[in-house]
Amino acid sequence: MTLFQNTDRRGFLAQALAGSAATMVLAVPESTIAAAPADFGPLKHVRTSLLDIAYAEVGPASGAPVLLIHGWPYDIHTYADVAQILGAQGYRVLVPYLRGYGATRFLSDGTLRNGQQAAFSVDALDFLDALGISQAIVGGCDWGARTACILAALYPERVRALVSVSGYLIGSQAAGAKPLSPEAERRWWYQYYFATERGRQGYAANTREFARLIWETASPHWAFDDAVFARSAAALANPDHVAISIHNYRWRLGLAEGEARYDAIEAKLATFPTIAVPTITLEGDDNGAPHPVPQDYRAKFTGLYEHRTSEGGIGHNLPQEAPQDFARAVVDADRMAGR
Repeated sequence: MTLFQNTDRRGFLAQALAGSAATMVLAVPESTIAAAPADFGPLKHVRTSLLDIAYAEVGPASGAPVLLIHGWPYDIHTYADVAQILGAQGYRVLVPYLRGYGATRFLSDGTLRNGQQAAFSVDALDFLDALGISQAIVGGCDWGARTACILAALYPERVRALVSVSGYLIGSQAAGAKPLSPEAERRWWYQYYFATERGRQGYAANTREFARLIWETASPHWAFDDAVFARSAAALANPDHVAISIHNYRWRLGLAEGEARYDAIEAKLATFPTIAVPTITLEGDDNGAPHPVPQDYRAKFTGLYEHRTSEGGIGHNLPQEAPQDFARAVVDADRMAGR
């Protein structure tokens, strides 16, 4: 779930990216392609310097690229319906599994299972590089919205337009150290749970149950069934999922160190840079997760901008709960950018 604690907690540097530049598209033999559920069909794979990234692709290869990034504890099926809508309109939709999810794997056992915000952002940029994509429309929800915002803020020439659920979500360890009101702290109970060894063990032992609780509390009126949940929960069986999740929340609170390779990026993010690319932000009218209100982040978007609220009991996982709204925002943001 996306951590936006208050308005005070809010191109990538070439030298920081050099060590993790994407290197090649990995040709996967037909017999080894992992099958995603029917919504997407067979997954594709691409290799970067750190990861073998599994991803779904929908739409014509010649279409305008759209990169959609999921969050925690969700998976690529956040965008299953969105991808079909956009693919039918001629977009090339790319939906990768994050590190620690689904069929994405680290290439080396020695790589730190790092969940800091800069790591996910470099992964996303490397993913585009590996596919030879110079610019894409980028959309995200939850952790994915933070990653999308970072790409738009620090590497705007790579982002044609931005669609971000819950607005501006860039953070820093220093901002994360500031105490909140008692009610706000109560709503972040699980990040404190994850700060303990008991919490790590508990999440490892009860990952699916924990994820379902988050789904239900973050989207209290989303009537998903067991099959929909099981489809996404399968992605949490990734061998690195628990380590990535725990590191992510501990890093935010300054309880876990990041990696030096990302220091330059984090230094820029700690200044809470503005975003100038054409942007549409979205929010559900029944988001049960902690989230900012639009007036908190409006000033962070300095280019063409619009905010929309999805109504009808729409919760935190807006792209999956209101796919037409999210897909429309992608198309409209593309038009804002001048297509």
